[in-house]
Amino acid sequence: MVDAVGEDVDHLKVGDEVLGWSDTGSYAQYALASAAVLAPKPAGLDWTRAAALPVASDGAERVLDLLGVAPGETLLIHGASGALGTIAVQLAVARGARVIGTAGPANQEYVTSLGATALVYGDNLVQRVRELAPDGVDAVFDTAGKGALEGSITLRGGTDRIVTTADFRARELGIVFAEGPQRRSAARLAELAQQAADGTPVTTIGAVHPLAEAAKAQQASDGGHNRGKIVLTVD
Repeated sequence: MVDAVGEDVDHLKVGDEVLGWSDTGSYAQYALASAAVLAPKPAGLDWTRAAALPVASDGAERVLDLLGVAPGETLLIHGASGALGTIAVQLAVARGARVIGTAGPANQEYVTSLGATALVYGDNLVQRVRELAPDGVDAVFDTAGKGALEGSITLRGGTDRIVTTADFRARELGIVFAEGPQRRSAARLAELAQQAADGTPVTTIGAVHPLAEAAKAQQASDGGHNRGKIVLTVD
C-alpha cells in the first residue's frame, strides 16, 4: 500500500494498493519504490499472492525469452515446484510449450496440476526424460541448482538453449547463468496480476512468516524443497 508519494508522481496516491519491485532488496516494513514499476493490485488478489508474483514472474519470463521457447516445443524445467518453477511452468504452457517438470516425490501431483508432465529428479533422470520425450527436449530451464546441468547437456547434445538461475557452476560448463537487470514491466505485471486474481497463473504460497521471523524464513528458503513462495508479512 502506498504510504507517501514524491512530488512528480501523479498517477498514484496515498492508500493505493499496489504491487511491484522495491528499489533495494531487503526485509522491511517500508520500502522505497519507483512509481514506474508499480502496478495496481486487483481487489481479487490477496496480499500474500500479490507479494509472490513480481520477482518470480519477471524472472521466469526473462529466462523463457532467453531460451526462445515457442509453441509446440518441449521444455524441461528443473525445480518445477519451487517459487520460480511454479510460475515458469504455467507461463511456458501458456506459450504453447509442452513442459516436463522435475520435483521431489511429494510434489508430483502439484507439478501435474500446473500443466506439466511431472518427473521425480534423481537417478537415471536422463533416461527417464528420454522415455517421456523420445524426440528430445528443445530447451532446459534450471531453477533448482541441484546438479542437473550435466544431464541437461547430455539431453541437449550440447550447451545450447540451457539456462540456469541457481547453479553457479554454469560458466565453467559453458551454460548461461541468468542474471542482470530485470525488465520490471509494470504493464505486464498488471496483466499478470489480473490473471492471477482470476485464478491463472496460480501463485502458490509455501509458507507465511511474520517479519520478526525473517531469519527462520531465510533458513527455510536456503534449505530448498519448498513448494511455492515463502512470504513475510507485517501487522
